[in-house]
Amino acid sequence: MANGTPVILEGRAQALAHYPHARIINNMIYVSGISSRRHDNTYEGVMENEDGTLTLDIEAQTRAVINNIKVILESVEASLDNIVDMTVFLTDMKDYGAMNKPKLLIEIKAIAVVPEKKS
Repeated sequence: MANGTPVILEGRAQALAHYPHARIINNMIYVSGISSRRHDNTYEGVMENEDGTLTLDIEAQTRAVINNIKVILESVEASLDNIVDMTVFLTDMKDYGAMNKPKLLIEIKAIAVVPEKKS
């Protein structure tokens, strides 16, 4: 494939814009923007209160995002140790409604190297 090999994991949250979870090009793994969204479209680190307001937990969302990246990398026999670049996108609450999907505080993308096979 001219633009690499897509990595799409079953049983994980699927991309809303039809992106693969990652794409492998040569020996590089490009992980798409990953959030704390679960397969059932709920979010780790989001609790709806009785009054309808949300309690958002950045620490829980961060742990979930990193774990989601770990699962994606492990699906192609790589690990978090193979990451060579990572970009974190945090929301600013004044722009929250206009720019960000509700309930998300964090999204992370990563680039990793496919590990060389040990002989």
